[in-house]
Amino acid sequence: LEAQREEITAQRNLATQQRDEIAQREKEIMDSIYYAKRIQTAIMPAANVINSVLENFILFRPRDIVSGDFYYFKQIGPYAIIVAADCTGHGVPGACMSMLGSAYINEIVTSHQDALNSGEILDLLRESVIESLNQTGRVDEAKDGMDIALCILNLETRELEFSGAFNPMYI
Repeated sequence: LEAQREEITAQRNLATQQRDEIAQREKEIMDSIYYAKRIQTAIMPAANVINSVLENFILFRPRDIVSGDFYYFKQIGPYAIIVAADCTGHGVPGACMSMLGSAYINEIVTSHQDALNSGEILDLLRESVIESLNQTGRVDEAKDGMDIALCILNLETRELEFSGAFNPMYI
């Protein structure tokens, strides 16, 4: 009977130790994901920045803590570049894609300020994503990318240029 008690106590202690290790690992993972959320939120434009240029509303409700969706806004002279995108994947994989997409759009828009063209921006974004993910076009390879709507609004003339990849525009 004493041997059985010792065995039960040893198993209980082991189970408690394993539970505590799992809880610690889960805490570290969740802390990391919440930190990623802070970074993702920080790179998206603040509502007051957009509101200072356009009347708008933004509905951004990630399914998971971090999101595979993103929006982008930048004013360059009389032009406002407005983007809404839905990347492949949810959660952490989708968030990685959204960070990649947002960073590339910003790089492309910033480097092509003198000749902004919505179609060209999307073409350059596509090339950048394909190159970054080493996509070759093989049938068996993952089709990571994004559905995206990109508008360039001339704030002076109120003319709008639109390009989309699997996202139409409704007027």
